[in-house]
Amino acid sequence: MKVLLVNGSPNKNGCTYTALTEVEKTLNEQGIETEIFWIKTKPITGCIACFKCSEKGKCTFDNDVVNEFVEKAYGADAFVFGSPVYYAGANGSMISFLDRVFYSNSHGKNGEAFAHKPGAVVCSARRAGTTATYDQLIKYLGISQMPIVSSYYWNMVHGNTPEEVMQDEEGLSTMRQLGRNMAYLLKCIEAGKKEGLTLEVEPKARTNFIR
Repeated sequence: MKVLLVNGSPNKNGCTYTALTEVEKTLNEQGIETEIFWIKTKPITGCIACFKCSEKGKCTFDNDVVNEFVEKAYGADAFVFGSPVYYAGANGSMISFLDRVFYSNSHGKNGEAFAHKPGAVVCSARRAGTTATYDQLIKYLGISQMPIVSSYYWNMVHGNTPEEVMQDEEGLSTMRQLGRNMAYLLKCIEAGKKEGLTLEVEPKARTNFIR
């Protein structure tokens, strides 16, 4: 079993990374393989609603990390998406990344890479804006049939530097429990598959408010 952890910060080894590594460490202790995927600092184009993904089976923009990540996602069993807080929301590159990742995959030629796989989000801030960012990011999971993994507090850490994050004892404890909860859920899903448990999916009905 493998978990992909996404570092949505432009700082490769910053506060968001510090939070993700705490989750990663706990997953590894539980026997779960992990990989941290950094979205890097190169500008990520936002979705322009060109719908070319429905023709190509992937996002038409192939000059950043979006399609690379989606390909990796097929081989993953769960995901943790981490972002710093910018003006009480996720940073722009992360939102552009997620918009295109999830929309292009829903039109991809290889089927869904995320449906029915556990997911979680992690937020990092100096002080405030974390709950709004958490609400913003969790919606990508909720619309994608992903079981949402929580902890015993909202998945967030506080600090202006990695060193300060390491002093946030409650935040780090929250990250570790998130890792334990995700590992437990993954093992439950694996056990269910061995018992022949399957999930029935109803065909999606799509309507518009204006007819």
